[in-house]
Amino acid sequence: MKTNVIEEKMIYTTHEVAKILHSSPNYIYELIKKGKLKAIKLKSFKIRKSAVEEFLKENEGNDLSDLENIKRIKGEE
Repeated sequence: MKTNVIEEKMIYTTHEVAKILHSSPNYIYELIKKGKLKAIKLKSFKIRKSAVEEFLKENEGNDLSDLENIKRIKGEE
C-alpha cells in the first residue's frame, strides 16, 4: 500500500501546508507573518511537521477566520 509522500516529510513548503490544512498559500503566509505558525526561511518558507502539529493542537477550538480577532468556536468553551 502506497502512502502519501506529504505525510512522510519532516519539512513542508507553504503550498504543502496549505494543502494539508485545506487552505490557501496566502493564508499560510499570513499565519507565519502573524506568528501563529512557526517557520524557517531557506530562500522560501519551510514549516516543520511538528510546527504544523503544534499549530493544530494550540488552535483547536479556535476560529482563525480573522487573525486580528481570534475567537473560541461556540460550544468549545
